[in-house]
Amino acid sequence: MQTITRLAMLRNAVADLRDGGKTVALVPTMGALHEGHLTLVREAREKADHVVASIFVNPRQFGPKEDFGAYPRQLARDQALLEEEGVALLWAPERDEVYPEGYATNVSVTGISDRLCGADRPGHFDGVATVVLKLFNEVMPDMAFFGEKDWQQLAVIRRMARDLDLTRPHVDAIHGVAIVREADGLAMSSRNAYLSPEQREAAANLPRAIGSAVAALTGADRAAPALESLRGELLAGGFDSVDYAELRHGHTLSLLDRAETNARLFVAARIGGTRLIDNWPVER
Repeated sequence: MQTITRLAMLRNAVADLRDGGKTVALVPTMGALHEGHLTLVREAREKADHVVASIFVNPRQFGPKEDFGAYPRQLARDQALLEEEGVALLWAPERDEVYPEGYATNVSVTGISDRLCGADRPGHFDGVATVVLKLFNEVMPDMAFFGEKDWQQLAVIRRMARDLDLTRPHVDAIHGVAIVREADGLAMSSRNAYLSPEQREAAANLPRAIGSAVAALTGADRAAPALESLRGELLAGGFDSVDYAELRHGHTLSLLDRAETNARLFVAARIGGTRLIDNWPVER
């Protein structure tokens, strides 16, 4: 596996991977890899001849009081994991390679970015859209893979690709991969490492409470009672606050007052200094 840190070298290396008409898949990450990331790589390997992974802790998607400085960085470990999974090339640029001095451009996907996590983290999805568009332009992959745990992020990226007429990867080549969970149901996340043993035990109440809410929402005339019960269950189960617990359409992210086709339950809750998110489909 090649590890490349400079853009000029990246473009030459990707061109070599494409030799003979081979296809290239991109798996963007911020490092601190876990089984969820590796599942993305495996899915990408099934659909493309070569996989390019990226590791870049993007400062533009962190708010002023968020954990950019503390975000785990473990490049040597991540390199070994990616090489073991058969990744052909790791793109691991420094900050000044992605945002050189004088950088002044921002990508904003309005509407879909403003709700859920966007309401609590203004500017976050501008940072996501900006860096992902740059990654697409740098690697020019035939397809790209993202985890469905960050469902809103996936929706933002697909909207950006559609609105900007991206041809590589086009919107249908942006693949969402199902959430990978721990044995107790908690969605895998790099931020799970921030939890103390006691907090980690309490965090298992998140998937349990969501599962109960999904069952209550299925076939219900009104979503509000199940959502209120979900909030109460999380607070009673050790969470300090609930940022949102909302039923929304999976494509448009518009609010729903009861389950319908493509409905999803979205939840964000805080335990200690850690914010955990999850989403589940809800049947009508």
